[in-house]
Amino acid sequence: MTLTYIYSDSTAVLGPLATFAEPHAYDLCPLHSEKLTLPNGWTVVKSEIQSDSVGPNEDDLMAIADAVREVGTSQVQSSPVEPKQSEIGRRGHLRALPSN
Repeated sequence: MTLTYIYSDSTAVLGPLATFAEPHAYDLCPLHSEKLTLPNGWTVVKSEIQSDSVGPNEDDLMAIADAVREVGTSQVQSSPVEPKQSEIGRRGHLRALPSN
């Protein structure tokens, strides 16, 4: 589980393991997530892991596909037209041009 604090509300949120690192989020093993204690006056919000929703759902996959499609079409449309210059050599994305 991942533990996140909301200091302004005096609340700790304990939810499923985060998929990315955040500075104020702490990953806990099952033993420590069960024995979590908070300061007096604090509340804890526990979000249980749903076993049927493991992994990305169809909406997640469609969002990824749309984002990739959008980036692909924007790169094709906005590719700059470079003036023709004679190249001396080319290696990968680097090229040597003659000095004038």
